[in-house]
Amino acid sequence: MIQVKEAIIVEGKYDKIKLSSLIDGVIIPTNGFGIFKDKEKMKLIRRLADTNGIIVLTDSDSAGFMIRAKLSSAIDPEKIKHAYIPDILGKEKRKKTASKEGKLGVEGVESKIILEALRGAGAQGIAEEKRLAEKITRQDFYEAGLTGGDNSRQKRQELLKRLDLPENMPANSLFKVLTALFDRQEFFALAQNIKNREQGDAE
Repeated sequence: MIQVKEAIIVEGKYDKIKLSSLIDGVIIPTNGFGIFKDKEKMKLIRRLADTNGIIVLTDSDSAGFMIRAKLSSAIDPEKIKHAYIPDILGKEKRKKTASKEGKLGVEGVESKIILEALRGAGAQGIAEEKRLAEKITRQDFYEAGLTGGDNSRQKRQELLKRLDLPENMPANSLFKVLTALFDRQEFFALAQNIKNREQGDAE
Protein backbone atom coordinates (compact mmCIF):
# COMPACT_ATOMS: atom_id res chain seq x y z
CA MET A 1 0.00 0.00 0.00
CA ILE A 2 1.31 3.45 -0.91
CA GLN A 3 0.58 6.78 0.74
CA VAL A 4 -0.69 9.50 -1.58
CA LYS A 5 -0.88 13.16 -0.63
CA GLU A 6 -3.54 14.14 -3.14
CA ALA A 7 -7.18 13.08 -2.84
CA ILE A 8 -8.10 10.61 -5.58
CA ILE A 9 -11.40 11.10 -7.36
CA VAL A 10 -13.02 7.98 -8.86
CA GLU A 11 -16.42 7.25 -10.38
CA GLY A 12 -18.11 4.70 -8.13
CA LYS A 13 -18.02 2.69 -4.91
CA TYR A 14 -16.40 -0.36 -6.53
CA ASP A 15 -13.58 1.84 -7.81
CA LYS A 16 -13.17 3.17 -4.28
CA ILE A 17 -13.06 -0.37 -2.88
CA LYS A 18 -10.35 -1.30 -5.39
CA LEU A 19 -8.29 1.81 -4.62
CA SER A 20 -8.69 1.34 -0.86
CA SER A 21 -6.67 -1.86 -1.06
CA LEU A 22 -3.82 -0.02 -2.79
CA ILE A 23 -3.83 3.53 -1.44
CA ASP A 24 -3.49 5.07 2.00
CA GLY A 25 -5.25 8.37 1.40
CA VAL A 26 -8.53 10.09 0.65
CA ILE A 27 -10.65 8.51 -2.09
CA ILE A 28 -13.85 10.27 -3.17
CA PRO A 29 -16.37 8.67 -5.58
CA THR A 30 -18.41 10.98 -7.82
CA ASN A 31 -21.27 8.45 -7.99
CA GLY A 32 -21.08 8.61 -11.74
CA PHE A 33 -22.89 11.59 -13.24
CA GLY A 34 -24.20 12.39 -9.75
CA ILE A 35 -21.37 14.90 -9.43
CA PHE A 36 -23.12 17.08 -12.01
CA LYS A 37 -25.85 17.92 -9.46
CA ASP A 38 -24.16 17.25 -6.12
CA LYS A 39 -23.08 20.73 -5.01
CA GLU A 40 -21.95 19.54 -1.57
CA LYS A 41 -19.61 16.92 -2.98
CA MET A 42 -18.22 19.34 -5.56
CA LYS A 43 -17.55 21.82 -2.76
CA LEU A 44 -15.70 19.10 -0.85
CA ILE A 45 -13.62 18.19 -3.91
CA ARG A 46 -12.70 21.85 -4.43
CA ARG A 47 -11.65 22.10 -0.81
CA LEU A 48 -9.48 19.01 -1.08
CA ALA A 49 -7.96 20.41 -4.28
CA ASP A 50 -7.11 23.66 -2.51
CA THR A 51 -5.50 21.78 0.39
CA ASN A 52 -3.42 18.99 -1.17
CA GLY A 53 -4.54 18.77 -4.77
CA ILE A 54 -6.58 16.01 -6.43
CA ILE A 55 -5.96 13.24 -8.94
CA VAL A 56 -8.81 12.25 -11.24
CA LEU A 57 -8.89 8.55 -12.06
CA THR A 58 -11.97 7.70 -14.13
CA ASP A 59 -12.75 4.93 -16.60
CA SER A 60 -11.42 5.35 -20.13
CA ASP A 61 -14.86 5.35 -21.76
CA SER A 62 -16.85 8.37 -22.91
CA ALA A 63 -18.71 8.65 -19.59
CA GLY A 64 -15.41 8.75 -17.71
CA PHE A 65 -14.13 11.55 -19.91
CA MET A 66 -17.35 13.53 -19.42
CA ILE A 67 -16.91 13.34 -15.64
CA ARG A 68 -13.23 14.24 -16.01
CA ALA A 69 -14.18 17.28 -18.12
CA LYS A 70 -16.74 18.41 -15.53
CA LEU A 71 -14.15 18.29 -12.76
CA SER A 72 -11.56 20.01 -14.94
CA SER A 73 -13.95 22.90 -15.59
CA ALA A 74 -14.61 23.36 -11.86
CA ILE A 75 -11.09 23.01 -10.41
CA ASP A 76 -8.03 25.23 -10.74
CA PRO A 77 -5.87 23.45 -13.36
CA GLU A 78 -2.80 23.84 -11.14
CA LYS A 79 -4.50 21.78 -8.41
CA ILE A 80 -5.71 18.86 -10.50
CA LYS A 81 -3.77 15.94 -11.98
CA HIS A 82 -5.09 13.31 -14.35
CA ALA A 83 -4.33 9.59 -14.19
CA TYR A 84 -5.40 7.46 -17.14
CA ILE A 85 -5.86 3.72 -17.45
CA PRO A 86 -5.33 2.22 -20.92
CA ASP A 87 -8.12 0.92 -23.13
CA ILE A 88 -8.44 -2.76 -22.20
CA LEU A 89 -11.35 -4.75 -23.57
CA GLY A 90 -13.11 -7.01 -21.12
CA LYS A 91 -15.80 -7.35 -18.45
CA GLU A 92 -15.69 -6.86 -14.69
CA LYS A 93 -16.27 -10.12 -12.77
CA ARG A 94 -19.27 -8.79 -10.87
CA LYS A 95 -21.10 -7.76 -14.07
CA LYS A 96 -23.16 -10.02 -16.30
CA THR A 97 -22.30 -8.09 -19.44
CA ALA A 98 -19.53 -5.78 -20.57
CA SER A 99 -19.97 -2.02 -20.59
CA LYS A 100 -21.41 -0.27 -23.64
CA GLU A 101 -17.94 0.36 -25.05
CA GLY A 102 -16.61 -3.02 -23.90
CA LYS A 103 -13.73 -1.55 -21.89
CA LEU A 104 -12.60 -2.47 -18.39
CA GLY A 105 -13.09 0.27 -15.82
CA VAL A 106 -10.86 1.19 -12.90
CA GLU A 107 -12.28 -1.64 -10.78
CA GLY A 108 -11.48 -4.22 -13.45
CA VAL A 109 -7.87 -3.51 -14.37
CA GLU A 110 -4.85 -4.97 -12.60
CA SER A 111 -3.56 -3.18 -9.53
CA LYS A 112 -0.16 -2.53 -11.07
CA ILE A 113 -1.82 -0.64 -13.94
CA ILE A 114 -3.57 1.66 -11.47
CA LEU A 115 -0.35 2.30 -9.55
CA GLU A 116 1.51 3.01 -12.78
CA ALA A 117 -1.24 5.45 -13.81
CA LEU A 118 -1.00 7.29 -10.49
CA ARG A 119 2.77 7.48 -10.65
CA GLY A 120 2.51 8.68 -14.23
CA ALA A 121 0.18 11.47 -13.09
CA GLY A 122 2.78 12.61 -10.58
CA ALA A 123 1.15 11.40 -7.37
CA GLN A 124 3.07 12.67 -4.36
CA GLY A 125 3.92 10.29 -1.54
CA ILE A 126 4.05 11.35 2.09
CA ALA A 127 7.34 11.00 3.95
CA GLU A 128 7.01 8.43 6.74
CA GLU A 129 8.52 10.63 9.43
CA LYS A 130 6.27 13.56 8.55
CA ARG A 131 3.24 11.31 8.42
CA LEU A 132 3.93 9.95 11.90
CA ALA A 133 4.63 13.38 13.34
CA GLU A 134 1.69 15.29 11.91
CA LYS A 135 -1.06 13.01 10.67
CA ILE A 136 -4.24 12.64 12.71
CA THR A 137 -4.59 9.14 14.17
CA ARG A 138 -7.61 6.99 14.94
CA GLN A 139 -6.80 7.45 18.62
CA ASP A 140 -6.96 11.23 18.18
CA PHE A 141 -10.34 10.82 16.50
CA TYR A 142 -11.56 8.72 19.43
CA GLU A 143 -10.16 11.03 22.11
CA ALA A 144 -11.92 13.97 20.47
CA GLY A 145 -15.19 12.10 21.05
CA LEU A 146 -15.92 11.68 17.36
CA THR A 147 -16.23 7.90 17.55
CA GLY A 148 -16.98 5.29 20.21
CA GLY A 149 -19.00 7.58 22.50
CA ASP A 150 -22.69 8.00 23.30
CA ASN A 151 -22.86 11.39 21.61
CA SER A 152 -20.18 10.82 18.95
CA ARG A 153 -22.67 11.06 16.11
CA GLN A 154 -23.91 14.41 17.41
CA LYS A 155 -20.34 15.69 17.65
CA ARG A 156 -19.61 14.57 14.10
CA GLN A 157 -22.72 16.34 12.88
CA GLU A 158 -21.61 19.52 14.62
CA LEU A 159 -18.14 19.21 13.07
CA LEU A 160 -19.55 18.52 9.59
CA LYS A 161 -21.75 21.60 9.89
CA ARG A 162 -18.88 23.72 11.17
CA LEU A 163 -16.60 22.63 8.31
CA ASP A 164 -19.35 22.92 5.71
CA LEU A 165 -19.05 19.24 4.76
CA PRO A 166 -21.86 16.91 3.56
CA GLU A 167 -24.09 16.03 6.53
CA ASN A 168 -24.39 12.37 5.56
CA MET A 169 -20.64 11.71 5.47
CA PRO A 170 -19.81 8.43 7.32
CA ALA A 171 -17.41 8.50 10.27
CA ASN A 172 -14.63 6.71 8.36
CA SER A 173 -14.89 9.14 5.44
CA LEU A 174 -14.85 12.10 7.82
CA PHE A 175 -11.67 10.78 9.45
CA LYS A 176 -9.91 10.51 6.08
CA VAL A 177 -11.06 13.96 4.99
CA LEU A 178 -9.84 15.46 8.27
CA THR A 179 -6.41 13.87 7.75
CA ALA A 180 -6.28 15.54 4.35
CA LEU A 181 -7.42 18.96 5.53
CA PHE A 182 -5.65 19.29 8.90
CA ASP A 183 -2.50 18.22 10.69
CA ARG A 184 -2.69 16.99 14.32
CA GLN A 185 -2.09 20.39 15.86
CA GLU A 186 -4.82 22.00 13.78
CA PHE A 187 -7.18 19.13 14.54
CA PHE A 188 -6.66 19.39 18.30
CA ALA A 189 -7.27 23.14 18.15
CA LEU A 190 -10.48 22.55 16.23
CA ALA A 191 -11.63 19.83 18.63
CA GLN A 192 -10.92 22.08 21.64
CA ASN A 193 -12.79 24.94 20.02
CA ILE A 194 -15.86 22.76 19.56
CA LYS A 195 -15.58 21.47 23.13
CA ASN A 196 -15.39 25.02 24.50
CA ARG A 197 -18.42 25.96 22.45
CA GLU A 198 -20.38 22.99 23.82
CA GLN A 199 -19.47 23.96 27.39
CA GLY A 200 -20.54 27.53 26.71
CA ASP A 201 -23.90 26.38 25.39
CA ALA A 202 -24.41 24.21 28.48
CA GLU A 203 -23.83 27.10 30.92
